[in-house]
Amino acid sequence: MAGPTHDIADYRERDVVPIRRALVSVSDKTGLVELATALVGAGVEIVSTGSTASTIAAAGLAVTEVAAVTGYPESLDGRVRTLHPAIHAGLLADLRLESHEAELAEMGIEPFQLVISNLYPFVATVASGAPVHEVIEQIDIGGPALVRASAKNHANVAIVTSPDSYPQVVKALALGGTTLAQRQRLAGEAFAHTAAYDAAVAAWFARWSLGKRASASATPESSERASEDEGASTRSYEITLKQTLRYGENSHQPAALYVESDGAGIAQATQLGGKEMSYNNYVDADAALRAAYDFDEPAVAIIKHANPCGIAVARGSGDAIASAHARAHACDPVSAYGGVIAANRSISRAAAESIKDIFTEVVVAPGFDDDALPILQAKKNLRLLRLPEGYHRASEEFRQISGGALIQAPDTYDDFTSDAWTLEAGPEADPAMRADLEFAWRAVRSVKSNAILLAHDGASVGVGMGQVNRVDSCQLAVTRAGDRAKGSVAASDAFFPFADGAEILIAAGVRAIVQPGGSIRDDEVIAAARLAGVTMYFTGQRHFFH
Repeated sequence: MAGPTHDIADYRERDVVPIRRALVSVSDKTGLVELATALVGAGVEIVSTGSTASTIAAAGLAVTEVAAVTGYPESLDGRVRTLHPAIHAGLLADLRLESHEAELAEMGIEPFQLVISNLYPFVATVASGAPVHEVIEQIDIGGPALVRASAKNHANVAIVTSPDSYPQVVKALALGGTTLAQRQRLAGEAFAHTAAYDAAVAAWFARWSLGKRASASATPESSERASEDEGASTRSYEITLKQTLRYGENSHQPAALYVESDGAGIAQATQLGGKEMSYNNYVDADAALRAAYDFDEPAVAIIKHANPCGIAVARGSGDAIASAHARAHACDPVSAYGGVIAANRSISRAAAESIKDIFTEVVVAPGFDDDALPILQAKKNLRLLRLPEGYHRASEEFRQISGGALIQAPDTYDDFTSDAWTLEAGPEADPAMRADLEFAWRAVRSVKSNAILLAHDGASVGVGMGQVNRVDSCQLAVTRAGDRAKGSVAASDAFFPFADGAEILIAAGVRAIVQPGGSIRDDEVIAAARLAGVTMYFTGQRHFFH
């Protein structure tokens, strides 16, 4: 229902509004005492709540508790404090109107000219890993109401939501009050503040709900119930500008990096050296992390244009990450030129020595050993990124499409086990072959569909990616592998629609194939493997990556 309207002639002009009464209620106490000191020194009455009031009083400054204004004590463990007409009428009275001024006087309520408020630390609580009930208690109710009411009434009230704006308040005190232009700007910041807060809460509920649905799908009965709620009806994401990039995918495309307030990914990485990151650098670095972090053992992925040109895990008794890098690089040294390297362990000195003479755009890892960092920092153009503590993949993936967006749970190996595979052809794999098949099946997930990956001894030796038919992907993989195809194993991200793709792999000397199965011509593919004596496993699960 719309509120009452007034003729424009009813409003009296107000530009500078002197500050006589302020409502102060903040979670972030940064600069609070200094600001309160300035307010009291200027003769401003401070009305405050809870710990904010205690902090001001402890500094020896005069402060009026909200309960003294409302006539009601804070209740329900502080859930109800400022939600009272004695407060909100003082915030919402439009004193440009004589009728509002008269009504306020009739009720005996004093107006506010300034509100200092920032909200409960919801994002920090989520990031701390706090249990659900603690997170929910950090959903602010009264605070957003104060902020929004004051911002709506910016013609009469200045609303400040960040300690960064406190110097403006102190300056306004000296100049006789806040100007309309100031209050309009502060109101815009305030609505952005509450919108971001609500977005963070909505995003957490969506992730929480997604996790509950994933858990619910453990049984057929609960899966049926979960399917009734495939997704939240609305989604909100809080992202904040971190930096403007030189350009986007191409030089004529403007671009910028935004970050999630509770994120712990490539966007929050710390750059330790090299040129400024580009749009494409971020895309490739994220793809490289996606590949490297699919493995529990020390692993390195080398990415070019969002596709792997080498993935390997460590082998031997030497330095693990140096070993993994050398083996990943050997897969396709030509394509690795100008690529992006990601490791799931800290970069050691030996790994830095392995990397330094290869032209590389970015190296990203959870850390860099003290004796490794100077070696790589000597390459002035080499971008070095250290991941934030607690790096993890997002619980859901978001992709914009024209007119909307797609959201899905990520494709992970959290429940990975090769024990569930079915042997369809050839002899049972021995432990070494099974280990290679498991490696290939993990690694192929990072390859754009149609995807074929050949592997040997925990390293990729040939990759066929992004082709519009599986035959071409098979041919590309064996061509890149060359002689290394003989004796390798192969993984296909989806089933073979015909036997021809598998026949290319078999002809090249591949000794085992792992694939999802599910084609109407599975029998033909299986027959080709049996005829050649090649081991073939079905996983029952595909790994498309578009």
